[in-house]
Amino acid sequence: MKRILVTGANKGIGLAIVTAILDEHADAFVFLGSRDAERGRAAREGLLVAHPTWHDRLEVVALDVTNDASVSAAAREVADRSPGEATPLFAVVNNAGIGLDGTSPRDVLEVNVFGVRRVCEAFLPLLVPAGGRIVNVTSASGPSFVHSCSPERQQIFVDPSVTWTQLQVLVDEYLSLPSAWAYAGAGLGDGNPYGFSKACTNAYTVALAREHSGLRINACTPGFIETDMTRPYTESVGKSAQEMGMKPPAAGARAPMFLLFGEPEGNGRYYGSDAQRSPLDRYRAPGSPPYTGE
Repeated sequence: MKRILVTGANKGIGLAIVTAILDEHADAFVFLGSRDAERGRAAREGLLVAHPTWHDRLEVVALDVTNDASVSAAAREVADRSPGEATPLFAVVNNAGIGLDGTSPRDVLEVNVFGVRRVCEAFLPLLVPAGGRIVNVTSASGPSFVHSCSPERQQIFVDPSVTWTQLQVLVDEYLSLPSAWAYAGAGLGDGNPYGFSKACTNAYTVALAREHSGLRINACTPGFIETDMTRPYTESVGKSAQEMGMKPPAAGARAPMFLLFGEPEGNGRYYGSDAQRSPLDRYRAPGSPPYTGE
């Protein structure tokens, strides 16, 4: 049985990933991670109404990626629910994320960057050492942000030898800037917190994969998907999700599913929503030729 943890899985893209895993892989078991345990249980019950045979392959784990104690407790719970297995997990999908709507830049980074690292650090010891997988769900906003940066800043984000220490220094510097007007002067484009957070997580994926070469660790964008996070944007411009070209959450599971069960070339790479390799420093449209650089 391939046991897989999906964070932020009680709705949207996370729930779509859970559904795709259980629907397409009879040998898979999912830990549905949810910051709010009650909402997680409601999501599980909703899935079981439609698919009662999934009962023994789906459990809820309370998991707040911003909280050290919550993440540590979730890791212990996953280990306890897998008796007799020293490395019970096949994969971790870091899907939990937030946008800027109603939140501060620090809050965005706490979830989208530090939350991903917190989960990785806690669950790495539980992953099967040969072939275990980590999928970091990021965004095309990451490469687009990097493209807007100065050449010196771009180099940090695309450096194959980048370290977490370098990224931590960069995040600290970003948060210390006094206002949005300071971002351009610091070589950080318009300083968009969401794009910056996703660029950092893509770079962290590179560093983590280099440090754990026996695992398959990659990042991807789910695409332009209608979720609770993107819906306010459509409302602000007075258009429907369809008019904006947004796709349903199920479409957002395509790239994560490929990185979970497919055979991506290399490691520590970033993939587009069409499950094709994409560059870290510029947008690549779905359907266009895959990126082949280093």
